[in-house]
Amino acid sequence: MDRAATAARIAEVIEPFNKKAVTIDDSTSFAGDLEWDSLTVMDFVAAIEDEFDIIITMNQQAEIETYGQLIDSVVNLQG
Repeated sequence: MDRAATAARIAEVIEPFNKKAVTIDDSTSFAGDLEWDSLTVMDFVAAIEDEFDIIITMNQQAEIETYGQLIDSVVNLQG
């Protein structure tokens, strides 16, 4: 799956988590812009893992700070 298709699917998954209706782009920060706490992050990661049938390790999660980084990581994990 290419980056654009992955981004579109992630956009659908993120929608119910985006309680403040923040405009999402590649530089959107989960902690800063979306103001997610650790529980929300864990729920969102689980939803992404289910959607794409992948596993995102704790080390990988720690390195993903923005929406764009998440898209790139999911693309890479899918091979």
